Amino acid sequence: MTDLQKYLRPEIVDMAPYKPGEQPGAAKVIKLNTNENPYPPSPKVREAILGATGRLERYPDPIATSFRMVASDVLGVTPDQILCGNGSDDILTILTRAFVGTGQKLRLPFPSYILYRTLAQIQGACYEEIRFTEDFQLSESFFEKSKELKLVFLPNPNSPSGTVIDHPTILRLASRLDCPIVVDEAYVDFAQENAIGLIAKDPRIMVTRTLSKSYGLAGLRFGYLVAHEQMIGYLRKVKDSYNTDSISIAGATAAMSDQAWLKDNVAKIVATRQRMIPRLKQLGFNVTASQANFVWATRSDQEVQPMYQKLKAQGILVRYMDYTQGTAGPWGDGLRISVGTDAEIDAMLMVLESIL
Repeated sequence: MTDLQKYLRPEIVDMAPYKPGEQPGAAKVIKLNTNENPYPPSPKVREAILGATGRLERYPDPIATSFRMVASDVLGVTPDQILCGNGSDDILTILTRAFVGTGQKLRLPFPSYILYRTLAQIQGACYEEIRFTEDFQLSESFFEKSKELKLVFLPNPNSPSGTVIDHPTILRLASRLDCPIVVDEAYVDFAQENAIGLIAKDPRIMVTRTLSKSYGLAGLRFGYLVAHEQMIGYLRKVKDSYNTDSISIAGATAAMSDQAWLKDNVAKIVATRQRMIPRLKQLGFNVTASQANFVWATRSDQEVQPMYQKLKAQGILVRYMDYTQGTAGPWGDGLRISVGTDAEIDAMLMVLESIL
């Protein structure tokens, strides 16, 4: 058999594939492992999607104008400051392609979103992981200049911790580094503040968003970038011709237009989050002060991987994450638990209590 490996770029052969959270298919489980919204999206979304199915013989709007118009009103920016994509992962890919060349460097904190390093490897670039401090803040080495550094990814709130970096720190980072700073706000609707206002203070700051979490549209795949108009103009050259389809544009536009639904949904999830944190602490877990739709739970007295396995055996999926290995040094392991409905969280806590 022909060895097809020899035809591939060495970076692709050597890289470890990105592994998304487990998707159980049709199995009946309590799914708290991929930070999805436990509630269905706004009813307006289904109506809009059905309406879009009557125009599938035509190409979609390549720049998702309808969504940008609605989003600009909601966010207080101009439509030309918004770039849409096939989920925020598509936006992150566009940014990496545009700013980071072969052999150049992308910086990210550790532990954070694993896809960042994968995007650098696909590009034939380098990634520099710099450990958070013990309380998940940026260490001073994160602010150090480097000639090779072309882009910084800063998840805010961060995964798996749910913690945030404050705005003065982000502005100080931008002032110290001569490269764009991407603030990845996938979970920001569950947090106390967002960074969109920082774009006017420093045009190298860009903000990515997704509709997968707070809008309950993980299955739709729609994300967007907010940045300076000039930056958006350049990035449009890099995106695929039609990187959002007619159905996703219609659904995303309807979701963004229903801010009353969003406010109500976020309030429910935050209330559940605030209720589950003290209960996890009562069970002996160390839990960070999360501003996302998940919590990071660790233990110093016993291993958590067997707990993950026992929860799974009883039909409850959480995310076990191990940071004890890697070039960035040991960190530890823990359970990242998505905020489900009250009933789902109660069931998970009851099983955890029986395990312990």
